[in-house]
Amino acid sequence: MTVTIKVYSDYVCPFCFIAEKPLEKAIQGKDVDIEWMPYELRPYPEETLKPEGDYLQKTWQSAVYPLAERYGVKIKLPNVSPQPYTHLAFEGFQFAKEHGKATQYNHRIFQAFFQEERDIGDIDVLTKLAEDVGLNDEAYRKALVHRTYKETHQKALDFARNEANITAVPTFVIGDTVLSGVSDQQTIEEAIDVELNKPLISFGQGMACGPDGCF
Repeated sequence: MTVTIKVYSDYVCPFCFIAEKPLEKAIQGKDVDIEWMPYELRPYPEETLKPEGDYLQKTWQSAVYPLAERYGVKIKLPNVSPQPYTHLAFEGFQFAKEHGKATQYNHRIFQAFFQEERDIGDIDVLTKLAEDVGLNDEAYRKALVHRTYKETHQKALDFARNEANITAVPTFVIGDTVLSGVSDQQTIEEAIDVELNKPLISFGQGMACGPDGCF
């Protein structure tokens, strides 16, 4: 049995980047599929945050840096001001997903913003990052310029908000278990084990056909 973990995240959320580390450890050696799910904390045209503002300064000092140190994640408050919108990066994610590079792309975008302080709202920057993970840079850029995946991305956002009822990131959905916030390795492993150990449900015996005939 394969367990699917839906991970809702936004590229400007430092906790989403930190959460990659315990998740990566928790799934080692397990039959698990990760399905990355987009979520925009501040969609356009809502005003985004500024790193020099009191809110981000206090949050990073009191929560982000201590948590990052706990999990061994190298991270810094990016000096990109104001923080970029993430819809283009997520439209690029849909391109990456279609070409089998979803996980690599996600990590590279997080890494670029939180370790290299690059503007992930800029098409030139995003194109270079896509190239870094082995995607065709010309095809990727064309998809972003023409907004090829705009509708696909919007449907994903609508699903997150209206059907999955996601209100914060990161959020992990593991079967019937919903983990909101950065969860440690043990908590994630326990949720996975619950799914792996669920008994198969029998609906009784009806007519069926096998190699030796119908019964």
